[in-house]
Amino acid sequence: MKTQLNALRSGRWVLVGALAGSLVLGGALAWWPWERTAPRPPAPAPGAQALTAVTSGVPVGLPELGALIGAREARVRARPEDALSWAVLGAAYVEQGRRTGDAADFPRADEALRTSLRVRGPRNVEALDGMAALANARHDYPAARSWGEAALKLEPKRWTTYPLLLDAYTGLGDDKATQRTLDRLLELRTGPAVRARAAAVYRDRGWREDAAAALSDAAAAAGSPAERAEWLERAGELSFERGDLDDALRRFEEAVRLDPDQRAAQAGQGRTLAAMGRTREALSAYQVALEKAPRPQYALELGELYDSLGLGPAARAEYDRVRALVQADRSGGVDDELVLGLLEADHGDPATAVRRLRAEYARQPGIAVADALGWALHRAGDDKEALRYATVATDRAKGGGVRSALYAYHRGMVERSLGYDAYARRWLQEALRINPAFSPLLVPVTQEALAGLGEPPSVPPPTEPGADKG
Repeated sequence: MKTQLNALRSGRWVLVGALAGSLVLGGALAWWPWERTAPRPPAPAPGAQALTAVTSGVPVGLPELGALIGAREARVRARPEDALSWAVLGAAYVEQGRRTGDAADFPRADEALRTSLRVRGPRNVEALDGMAALANARHDYPAARSWGEAALKLEPKRWTTYPLLLDAYTGLGDDKATQRTLDRLLELRTGPAVRARAAAVYRDRGWREDAAAALSDAAAAAGSPAERAEWLERAGELSFERGDLDDALRRFEEAVRLDPDQRAAQAGQGRTLAAMGRTREALSAYQVALEKAPRPQYALELGELYDSLGLGPAARAEYDRVRALVQADRSGGVDDELVLGLLEADHGDPATAVRRLRAEYARQPGIAVADALGWALHRAGDDKEALRYATVATDRAKGGGVRSALYAYHRGMVERSLGYDAYARRWLQEALRINPAFSPLLVPVTQEALAGLGEPPSVPPPTEPGADKG
């Protein structure tokens, strides 16, 4: 038991400080002792707010999360047969790893959740939910689906399982299951977390106004600064994707003000500032985000920013960092094949990218993987097959409804290489319409490609090549 707890306690956050309060009348007149007719309520136990948040799938601040972890570690040390405390501890480790980008939390989470299952048996919906959350955090969507569906068999009306399944089905490219699960979730529950999860589905459908409205509602109704910061960060992502840079930056900055540990918002600031041409500030924002939450995606974006500035050695250093971070993540069970495939396609060995992404698509054929595989095939010289996957990523009928400037750019460049100039022009123009500043590295390439294609013909051909494939 000691060995198990020592392993689980590694990386623990500790909450420093105390809760204090005073009763004041009119801002000046204090209550006298004999006027106090009711005792003060007891101070909440350390991590109490985090317990409510973690068990309902709501974002929580890192200090509160650290207090919850400390309290649950003490609880399971004293009561090793407390299955619920093991499940809560495992879920808290998952959330901490998600927030900090430290994959070392995930093996600890796995051990705690499996201990809960061992103590209580398979009819342990709290631990099953925790395992689904852990699998999603590791980008293992088949496992997340299995754990989530097992939890729903036990408690079909447990609303907190449905967002976990939405993440899993999205990662698997299962459009019908995603819609069915969202419909059921909306029947069972309302509230900020549900609105925010619905917004992600709306975004993937291309319903950007609906997604923006749902995120605004979620942020307005959030119950804590950390929760509000999370929904603002996602709203900032959506604003960036549609090219509204001022709004994106405003939302990212507000998220960081509310929760200084909101590293995704800091990376979002870097992305947006780079698009605005505020390069020095962008570099600083990326570096802060990477220092506190070393995610491979941030390093890849920073490397491409350096590349766009002609700083080749700095860019290559970041690409090397991507590989090192992927390796560190792998030791925690995280699947980073998508980001590694994109890195290899553009800045390494495209044939390696194709091999990796083929395997990834066979295992979990989500839209993002379809786009990346199509692009890797193009970079490796196989444009015919590349168009099949680019079509999947951009064709609404095949689930690719998201309006992504990057996906449109990828398809346009594939069509250009195949000599389908009219369609190439259409997709490259679409990329710049969606977001005229989607990438400091790729926007000039897009503009140059469009200039080379010349003026559009007066009447486009009726059927686009590749539209009936997938």
